[in-house]
Amino acid sequence: MEAGDVDSGREAVVSLEHVDAGYRGKTVLRDVSFKVMRGEVFILLGGSGCGKTTIMKHMIGLNPVRAGTLKICGEEWSRRTRQSLCRKIGVMYQSGALFGSMTCLKNVMLPLEEFTSLDRRSREKRAMELLEDVELTHAANLLPGEISGGMRKRVAIARAMALDPQIVFLDEPSAGLDPITSSSLDDLILKLRGEKGMTFVVVTHELPSIFKIGDRAAMFDRDRGKMIALGSPRELAESDGDDFVTRFFNRGEVK
Repeated sequence: MEAGDVDSGREAVVSLEHVDAGYRGKTVLRDVSFKVMRGEVFILLGGSGCGKTTIMKHMIGLNPVRAGTLKICGEEWSRRTRQSLCRKIGVMYQSGALFGSMTCLKNVMLPLEEFTSLDRRSREKRAMELLEDVELTHAANLLPGEISGGMRKRVAIARAMALDPQIVFLDEPSAGLDPITSSSLDDLILKLRGEKGMTFVVVTHELPSIFKIGDRAAMFDRDRGKMIALGSPRELAESDGDDFVTRFFNRGEVK
C-alpha cells in the first residue's frame, strides 16, 4: 500500500473529501481529503499556524466547511444531525476549558446534566468512574485551580468521555506540560484506546508524542495552504518526498 493508505475493510468514522477550511472569510487550507478509521489514534500535525486546529474545529462542528464534504460516522454536520453527532464526539480543548468555580467532579458531570436524563446519584457515579479511568478520583472535590496542569488535562479528557463518544478530539494535549507529565498523558491515551476501543484525533506538534501514540498522521503546511503528507509517523519521518516534512521530523535539519 502507498503511504497513508488504510485497510479498506475498516470503518471510517471521520471522512473529509476535498474540504476547504478557514474562518471569518479566510481560507486556510484547500482541498483536504483523508479518513480516520475506527480505533486509531490519528494525528493532525504541522508548524504553528498551519491550520491543524482550524481543521479540527470543522471536524467537531464549530465551523461549517467552506467547500467539500465532511462526515462524522457517515453523517454530515447540519442542524438536523447536530444533536446526534454531538453525542458521538468528545472534545478536550488546549487549555482544558474547565469551569474554575466547579469541582473536578462537577466539571465531568456537566455533559451528563445537559444531554442525559440520569438522576444526580447516577451522574455522580458515572463521573467518578470517569475520574477513575484517568486516575483522579482523589481530586474529585478539588477545583481546577487546586490541581496541576497535567491533572486538569486528565479531568478534561474524563469530561470529553462522559457521553461514551465514538471519537475523542484532543487539541494540543501536551502543551505546557513537562516531558514526564506529557509522557504519562500519552500512556493514558493509549490505555483508553486499548481498553475502550475509542478513536482519537489529536492536534499536536510534539515529536515524542507523535511517534508514541500516532497510528497515522496528516501533515499541513501554512505557506502552501494544504495537506502535504499522509501516513504513519515513521513513514513520514523516513520519507524523502518533501523538504518541509523532512525538516519537521529532523527539527529543522535536512537529513
